[in-house]
Amino acid sequence: MYAAPMRLSSHRGWQVMTALSLVIASYATALFFMPQARPPFLRGRNDMFGLAVPLHLGGGGVALALGAFQLNAALRARRLRWHRIVGRIYVISVLLGGISGLRLAIASQGGMIAHAGFAALACAWLFTTTRGFLRIRAGDDIDHRAWMIRSYSLTFAAVTLRIYLPLSLAAGVPFDIAYPAIAWLCWVPNIIVAEYVFVRVSRARAGGHVIAADRG
Repeated sequence: MYAAPMRLSSHRGWQVMTALSLVIASYATALFFMPQARPPFLRGRNDMFGLAVPLHLGGGGVALALGAFQLNAALRARRLRWHRIVGRIYVISVLLGGISGLRLAIASQGGMIAHAGFAALACAWLFTTTRGFLRIRAGDDIDHRAWMIRSYSLTFAAVTLRIYLPLSLAAGVPFDIAYPAIAWLCWVPNIIVAEYVFVRVSRARAGGHVIAADRG
């Protein structure tokens, strides 16, 4: 699902991840520009929190759409200048989406367990993205890549939430039971997979390149 450590421009996994991301980003964009189309609970949050809802929709949607392309190694190698420009937009989008998401977490559906899950997601999203930005500013490409893999795994929670929720309802799990669990399940498995599969592979490949360069 997370494409950073490999050249996945033609890989089905990257294609599926990107397609899902663009679908959900398009949905967020539509809700951003058409407030009347927002679900009733979201319109209620808009009345309570004002700009937090459009900022979360806009920031999260942009980050979701752009991040998939940022993690494609082949695109990054061919368009490094654009990678840097888009990367700055991604960071700003996460800051907007994360801060507003933290504000909205206290009023999410599902009670305190869901509030805590979404608040923890917002904090982790802001932290990993900030760390990734600071590492590239320090000139550490390897750490930067690792932190941005983690960051996008959390951005992708917008997709996994919308996969788990209909599946749980189709399985007959009541919303009041499913949603608090999904508030955690939509992102904790993502970052575990990112860490133990893709970050490790990325670091191993980077280490191999360093050794080869030293021998050359």
